[in-house]
Amino acid sequence: MNDNAANQGTNQGTTQGTTQGTTQGTIRTERDGSIAIVTIDRPAKLNALTRTLWRALGETFETLSADASLRCIVLRGAGEKAFSPGNDIGEFATDRANVAQAREYGALMHRTLGVIDACPVPVVAMIHGLCVGGGLEIAALCDLRICGESSRFGAPIKNLGLVMAHAELEALLRLVGEAVALEILLEGCILGAHEALAKGLVTRVVPDAEVTGQALEAAQRIAAGAPLAARWHKQFVRRARHAAPLTQAERDEGFACFGTEDFRIGYQAFLAKETPQFKGR
Repeated sequence: MNDNAANQGTNQGTTQGTTQGTTQGTIRTERDGSIAIVTIDRPAKLNALTRTLWRALGETFETLSADASLRCIVLRGAGEKAFSPGNDIGEFATDRANVAQAREYGALMHRTLGVIDACPVPVVAMIHGLCVGGGLEIAALCDLRICGESSRFGAPIKNLGLVMAHAELEALLRLVGEAVALEILLEGCILGAHEALAKGLVTRVVPDAEVTGQALEAAQRIAAGAPLAARWHKQFVRRARHAAPLTQAERDEGFACFGTEDFRIGYQAFLAKETPQFKGR
């Protein structure tokens, strides 16, 4: 499936669309049933992120996180040239010219990254083309990352004399570990898609023309499953990052699924050899 065809199919199924941003770019949200497609929409700048876009992206994920009817989010950059190259370098002279400005800007960025990380809904990153710097930081927070064969990844911020701050580094470390994270940051190399796959940066590499279709199909598979189970799995995996022993209440939550209507729907459909139609309760 090519991207144009897939986009047409998505638009035909869209029941709701919202936009947050300005003429300098927007965060666009389209709804297709229980799936939301969120687009960083600034293709003239390869979807480079500005202060406004960081804020809008965080607000968008806050809204979507509170939507109990949502089963999957697809996050992408507009067009086929880039997911995002990270921050717009043009803002450095006006918004990040010194330590005080950078600290304030960083607080906004880190708040958005935290909101994406805490999102209870499964998130699929649809990655066309370039995915570096802040774009890589965002993609690393997604649950699945599906990219094209020509996609490129990295964080060559050493060339700007900059570092990837602690809050920005966490997701990268979780994906690839200390050794590969340092390789990416210290050498500043740009990795091809298959090398990124080998290092654990991405989930799946597909032909460029199939990125949209494959990402949407993954979202549809997620949305077809029991939504409470998907949210619990995200919660449990997130909790596993922490070394503290599980409380009894946390252990008990691992069995709460047996009290849901979705469990009854699921096993009855299995016995009847039918496709389950989960309700999310």
